[in-house]
Order: sequence, then C-alpha cells, then structure tokens
Amino acid sequence: MLATLSRTYSGVSLCSANQFLTQQTRNTFILKRRTPPKLHKKNQKPDKLRGRHFVYDLVEDTNIKKKPNLEVVLTSFVDGVGSKGDIVSLKPHVAYNQLLLPGLAVYKTPEAVVKYAVPEQDKQKELHSSAHAARTVSKLEEIVLAVVMNKDHPWVLERWHIRASLRKAGYYVPEEAITLPEQPIEGPDLLKQGKEFICIVTVNNLEKARLRCRIHHWSTEPSERLPYVAEHWLQPAEPLFGATPAEPTEAKKD
Repeated sequence: MLATLSRTYSGVSLCSANQFLTQQTRNTFILKRRTPPKLHKKNQKPDKLRGRHFVYDLVEDTNIKKKPNLEVVLTSFVDGVGSKGDIVSLKPHVAYNQLLLPGLAVYKTPEAVVKYAVPEQDKQKELHSSAHAARTVSKLEEIVLAVVMNKDHPWVLERWHIRASLRKAGYYVPEEAITLPEQPIEGPDLLKQGKEFICIVTVNNLEKARLRCRIHHWSTEPSERLPYVAEHWLQPAEPLFGATPAEPTEAKKD
C-alpha cells in the first residue's frame, strides 16, 4: 500500500514553482568597485579576479533618488494651482493624481501649449485674481472671528479692530480691504456679547469674502471677566442687527 501511495504522489510537490509570483521591477543601483583590478597588457590574458575585487560601494540608488518635477499645461482653472493655459511644475505624483487623471491638465508639449493658450484679452476677464484667491475666500468664510473688545472703557468698532483680530487668528489683512457694517457698533454693551455681524474682506480688489464676527468683552480685572464658553464658535448666535447679520455696504468702510 505504501508503494502504491508513493507512486501516486511522486509527481506532486508541496513547493511548486508555479505558485510563486514573479514580477519585474525597475530598480537601478549604480555601484563602484572598492578595489579596481589592474589593467592587463595588450594581447595578454587578464589576471584572475580576487575576492577584494568583488567588494562594491553604492554610488546611487534610483529608488530613493528625488524625481524631477513634471511640467503640465492646465486645461481649466484649478484652485491653488493656476488658470487655463498656465504651465506649472509639480511633483510627479501630485501632477499625475490631481491634474492628469481628472483631466485638468495635459503633458507639456508644443502642441498642448498652443492649444490651451489663452489670449490676453480673455485673461483680463478671469473670474479669479490669482490661483489662491478662491481658496483664501473659502478659508475666511469658514471661520468665526472673535472680536475682543474692552469691557471697562467705551469704544467704537473700527477696521483696525478687525485687522488685529484676524492677525491673532493667523490672517494678515490690510485695513483698506475690510468693510464694516453700515451701522456703527459701540460699547461696552453686554447685550451685544456673542452676537454676530458680517464684515466684507476684499481679496486683490476683486473677490469678496463674508467674514462672520462676534463681539467678546474682556476685562483686565480677572474678577470682572465673563465666564469662558468652550468652543464658542460652534454655538448658535443671534444677529447683532435685525433678523439677519447686517451686510456692510461698499460705500462705507469706517
């Protein structure tokens, strides 16, 4: 019986070579002999290589070598990258995954540059002043700006208050780009605490962002300070003027 089983499974191997996956990889290693062999004379047999001749030093590994940027031509406006017809240079994986695959760009060729070139008169009609303008507007409209005002002394809200609050939040905005509501905001007035109003921030004299602002009173005396509200920007707020937050007018910026 053992002889029969041996003949039956004699052709079966537990480690069949067909089960292994062989795949070619594009790896290149540039090596240099640590001890180069001596040159032999003409028409003479080369000397036998010794063990020291097979010791190599790694000069370059293409797997970790930084690949050069890839130049592509944009076929449409891409927020944060550029406008149609612009030639941009990006990292290969960024250009391929975010631009070439979605069809927002093509490889840079003389034909593509001519095909997607935008005339000068059409460039002046662009809806965006720069590649990052739309993203800047989106970021400004996402935040709820805390405008900290004095609780002990009278004040009138001015543009530099908004500029200082934006700078504290990590945004630098010039005063001339800020438009306050038409109705003046004066204090201290605890009835205005936490209420919301809208300021307009103009980006590059073209795009306009609606900035949500809330008044927060602050006192230098610790005993006079209002209780802290955790994550106050997530709490619902009443409008400071009327049923909805007041919209500023372009004519009045002070």
